[in-house]
Formats: sequence, C-alpha cells, structure tokens
Amino acid sequence: MEYLVTMTTRIPDGTPAEAVDDVRAREAARSRDLAARGRLLRLWRPPLQPGQWRTLGLFSAADGDQLEEILASMPLRVRRTDEVTPLAPHPNDPPAAREASEETAEFLTTFTITVPQGTPRSAVDDAQAREADRAQELARQGHLRRLWTLPGQGRALGLWRAQDAAQMQAIVESLPQNVWMTTDIRPLTAHPSDPAATRS
Repeated sequence: MEYLVTMTTRIPDGTPAEAVDDVRAREAARSRDLAARGRLLRLWRPPLQPGQWRTLGLFSAADGDQLEEILASMPLRVRRTDEVTPLAPHPNDPPAAREASEETAEFLTTFTITVPQGTPRSAVDDAQAREADRAQELARQGHLRRLWTLPGQGRALGLWRAQDAAQMQAIVESLPQNVWMTTDIRPLTAHPSDPAATRS
C-alpha cells in the first residue's frame, strides 16, 4: 500500500548548526536506505514559508503499523510531526507514464468530484469514460505520472508534470469531469534525497 506523508520538522531555537547538519546527514542516509528497500518512493518540497521545514514523502508499506515503524526509524522523527494519508489504487492510474522533459515541474493535485443531484446516470458514465481516455492521453504525453484514490467520497490525488502553473491549470481544465471538480494544485520542488533524483 502507498501513503503520502506530510512531514513537518521543528528545530528548537539555539540548536547548533553542526547538530542540524549531523541530523540532516543521518536523515539523508536513512532515506537512501529506505529507498533501496523500496519503502521510500519519492520526496518533494511543497511551497514553504521562511523558517519552515516541510517535506512530502511517498512511502510503500504493508499497512499502517509497518509505515509507523518506517517513519519512527528516521532520525528527524524526534523533531517532526507526520500527517499520513493512505492512498488507494485509482482506475485511471497509468501503468507506465512516458518520461517527461526535465524542464517540466511537478505538481500534486487534489480533486473532489461532486456530481449535481439529478444528473442522469448516462451523463455520469459518459464523463467517466471520457475522463479515463483523457487520463491515458495525458499519461502518453508525459503529463500524468500517477493517480490515486483518497479517503472520502469522490476524492483523488494526482502527480503531474507541466511546463508551469499556467499549463497545469490548462490541463486540469481539459479534464471532462472538471465542471464537477474542486481542485487544489500544489507546485513541488526537488528534494535532495528524492529517490527519483538518485535513480536518474
């Protein structure tokens, strides 16, 4: 099972710089080990305010208990709070997305679909079929990387690549179910310990 974990670290004021550097180095080493074991899949940095330490991590674990063991093994955990979101398979998740240009940026989207009451079932089925076709097209173009189902009714999480925020917005607006969607788009920046960077 896969999990998205929002990790927020707070270093007490007055902590010596060498102590910060040491724990960061140990965290990076542990991240490499977890990646080699297939437990840590990706790391990103979301938009941050000055002084914030926040990381988004995509983890793989058999269940929540195993995930907790993984997170507890990371050196920064003593200074960190973790917010865990379980991810379930999505029917439109592309099996293997085409490699995208390195010049593109990554984005996470959270979709919430609310179909208006009284919408004919045939219209819903048609929109879902067109959405699946569009997802496959965007995956072939290298834009859609992953898609998961989130807890809650009609919610999904997407990982995308686009030239910029304007292109990402245009991609979202091209989705057949966009008229029923509330969408949150989060730009992501590279994390130095991201396993994808190591693989490349």
